[in-house]
Amino acid sequence: MGGPVLVGLDGTGNSVPAVRWGAEEAAVRNLPLHLLHSWVSPPWPAASDGEETDRHKYGSDVLDRAEAMAKELHPGIPVKAEQVAEEAADALAERSGESTLLVLGSRGHDSIAGFLMGSVSLRVLGRAECPVVTVREEESSVGPGPEIVVGVQETATEGDTVLAYAFTTASAHHTGLRAVRAWRSATVLGDDSARPLDDVERAADERELLSARLTLWRKEFPDVRVIEQAAHGRAVPVLLSACSRAGLLVIGRRTQRTPMPLGPAVLAVLHHSRCPVAVVPRE
Repeated sequence: MGGPVLVGLDGTGNSVPAVRWGAEEAAVRNLPLHLLHSWVSPPWPAASDGEETDRHKYGSDVLDRAEAMAKELHPGIPVKAEQVAEEAADALAERSGESTLLVLGSRGHDSIAGFLMGSVSLRVLGRAECPVVTVREEESSVGPGPEIVVGVQETATEGDTVLAYAFTTASAHHTGLRAVRAWRSATVLGDDSARPLDDVERAADERELLSARLTLWRKEFPDVRVIEQAAHGRAVPVLLSACSRAGLLVIGRRTQRTPMPLGPAVLAVLHHSRCPVAVVPRE
């Protein structure tokens, strides 16, 4: 048995879909579920006035409800409930190194300031050592069906962790996988001016690159039905357009980015995606 599925809870409405999603992943992957709440991090009950005893009680109630929900959905999974005296982002980032997957709830599309900017989610996403799935509070599904979309921009092995997560998840859930590669028109310099490369030829080259990148993964996961899509355009719009039927979008993030650990493309996808997003750390 591998590392647990870790779920961060703050007790707000976005905790419910995160627990449901995390319990489903734990059951499908035959992993334990680890529920974590920080009593030193907000939000706190309105009547507590920041009193330590009230915050402990609030955290215990949050964890009790989450554990009961997880066991009702999947009675056989082992569940660990932990309340910590660390900042939530620090505790989750630290425990991500021993986890297979981390699940976070997020607020709806009308409040990006509450969802990411300066939030626990943003800090955890930039530091986590395992894939992180963000599930919005309006999400009703409990798994990535009927299709997973994965962005494939790298032609070398630096994107292997992203493809490994995407194929493993598709196989575990018996769902299809759409591998998407975005490309843009290029130019070559002539004697006096730049001229566009033949887009038809470029499109064929990009499809070939994508197919070659997936060959070994197809062999390793013959049970996964794969659709290859090389599309002209910027990466973010192409990926978001491909997600019309998806239950999960998988993207990668560089682990050596400074000073901002998440690039603009990752932030744009997180804000605009209408399905849960898995952010996978890669070199």
